[in-house]
Amino acid sequence: MSHRSLSVKAHPRRAHAPVFAALGDGTRLALIAKLSCGEASSISQLTRGSRLTRQAVTKHLRVLEHAGLVRGVRRGRENLFEFVPAPVQEAKRYLESVAEQWDQALGRLKAFVEDSQAARR
Repeated sequence: MSHRSLSVKAHPRRAHAPVFAALGDGTRLALIAKLSCGEASSISQLTRGSRLTRQAVTKHLRVLEHAGLVRGVRRGRENLFEFVPAPVQEAKRYLESVAEQWDQALGRLKAFVEDSQAARR
């Protein structure tokens, strides 16, 4: 089986890569923090209190939207953006599974070292 033919299920990090990339930027994290309060916000509301231009916020929102972390909604004449928590929850579950794998690997290493030390005595 070639590397390219592996499914996303076989390599879940591929499915989460856009989420991690989007969250890897401080500006986008700040936007997610603002949107996670539960209310949809306009670009002008999101730029309020920051030095960012509307164009910069729009650019960051598009990255977040591509990663599935926000979605644009139309309310009347206004474009609003709202937080979509599912990708963050999925990424959290993935990180928890990776942490469990590391815990198991460290447990095996600890047992190996302890067994080696006991064998020397």
